[in-house]
Amino acid sequence: MVTLTSAQEALKSVYLGVLSEQLNIKSNALLSKIRQSSKDVYGKEIIKLAPYGLNGGIAASTETGVLPTASNHKFVQFKTGLKNLYGTIAISDKAIRASMSNTGAFVNLLNDEMESLIKSSSFNLGRMLYGDGTGLLATATVTSGEDDESDTVTFNSVKNLVEGMKVDVYNGTSPVKTGAMVVFVDRKNKKVTFDSDITFVTGYTLYAAGSRDNEITGIKRIFDKSETNKILYGVDRTAYPWLYPYENANATETAISDSMIQGALNSIEEETGEQVDFIAVSGDVRTAYQSYLSENRRNIDMETLQGGYKTMTYSGIPVVYERFVDDGTMYLLNTKDFILHQLCDWEWLETENGSILIPSSTTPTYSATLVKYAELVCDRPGAQGRITNIKGN
Repeated sequence: MVTLTSAQEALKSVYLGVLSEQLNIKSNALLSKIRQSSKDVYGKEIIKLAPYGLNGGIAASTETGVLPTASNHKFVQFKTGLKNLYGTIAISDKAIRASMSNTGAFVNLLNDEMESLIKSSSFNLGRMLYGDGTGLLATATVTSGEDDESDTVTFNSVKNLVEGMKVDVYNGTSPVKTGAMVVFVDRKNKKVTFDSDITFVTGYTLYAAGSRDNEITGIKRIFDKSETNKILYGVDRTAYPWLYPYENANATETAISDSMIQGALNSIEEETGEQVDFIAVSGDVRTAYQSYLSENRRNIDMETLQGGYKTMTYSGIPVVYERFVDDGTMYLLNTKDFILHQLCDWEWLETENGSILIPSSTTPTYSATLVKYAELVCDRPGAQGRITNIKGN
């Protein structure tokens, strides 16, 4: 007979390992290549030394000439806080009681909840990886007839939105509506329908519910060169210009080509000595590149990455489609420079007596919460690259 005790034991001993593997390796192609470590974590913070430049004690001299003077290797100290990542499942008391006498039925119940948790967590982890840490999902571009209270609104992009998400609506820094649910996403017309009428104005923003300014420092944040975001990992980048990455922002839409990609790779390697090993592109750029190869009668070389991701390559470098990359954009990354620093791997939140399934005080349900305290840090931001305004197909 299934009991709450045996269910909790299954969550700890059976499902936790599977969940960790799915979220760390199989949830996102980029995440599967990023090292995860508890090194340099001190309490609630990450404090680490990031090297730059070369040791100056190298020289060529005469047989009796003066030996070179040694100099210390150069470092800059990064300091940033751990972010709190959560994923929660909920099971009704009725469902638990109905399946207590049937082990198979209860296993199916837990499997369904785990699959749902993996799906939603994978989506949000991928979104955070390519985000800027603010949790910004989209900005309203209100069209005629939407300026009054409406449950359907037009946005600049709907890449980060999916049905079932709960979001907060902001006017600048002031919340307008919290916990609104996305009911339908019209991806062709970039319109979103909510579960209630909301008064929108052009410029209002959407954030993942409760996540504003609380997400991990994603790829987009590294490329933000605005004055308000010159501080990265506690360091003022104006004092260390090498912290700014390579960027080719085409003035007009330019068709993709091998020379465009190779030019960026050459610049990154010449300026930093680092070699790109991962290229992430938006859907329109992927299609444009495939068309370019086809038009030039070039074979499309394919590779299977860890986690089972099959992707095309450029000169042996995987070119991976990521839905969260902005249209017309290509990221050229050195994944060895990234580390997901963590206090611990994914764990279940437990009460003092070790309980995982916690009864709700307001509804007849039990909930279990998966947690990870982590932050993504790039040791060499200057060794990363981005090409924007690529002409898509």
